[in-house]
Amino acid sequence: MTMNILLAGFGGQGILFAGKQLAKTAMYSDMQVSWLPSYGPEMRGGAANCSVIISDEEIGSPLVVTPDLLIAMNIPSYDKFEPCVVDGGMVIYDSTLIPTPALREGVSHYAIPASGIAEENGLNGMANVIILGYLLKITKLFEYDKFLDFMVQSIPATKAALIEKNKKALELGYNYEG
Repeated sequence: MTMNILLAGFGGQGILFAGKQLAKTAMYSDMQVSWLPSYGPEMRGGAANCSVIISDEEIGSPLVVTPDLLIAMNIPSYDKFEPCVVDGGMVIYDSTLIPTPALREGVSHYAIPASGIAEENGLNGMANVIILGYLLKITKLFEYDKFLDFMVQSIPATKAALIEKNKKALELGYNYEG
């Protein structure tokens, strides 16, 4: 089994953090993994994407050109990468920021208003974690509790105040009924 995942959005949306959480959980689950970030020179607001490959075999190249799964967190990323998703693949997108996308046949599309949910719950900046929760529910890629444990362990002590917010965000995404 090999899963090619591409996460894409603006810098500051937590694209790299989300990709790193998927990669770490796969690594600690004794799978082969690659994590390749790509971002512009801007501090915030520029394009950011992250290629994550999870496999039970060796990985030849870390670049995801044709994703099995696309997580799109803004319109430019959706428009650029959705046509590249393999037939039979999946797209999870933030419907707060991408309200009316073109839906290609042969690809499963999953909308979650992640930014809206984050704002409603005082979790601004955590739409990425909400989408990760939804991804866990849809794909069953990892067990929820295992993923949560690894995510919490990766939060540095200097940011311990964010642990409960991350837990809540993951739970909201996982329990979202779309």
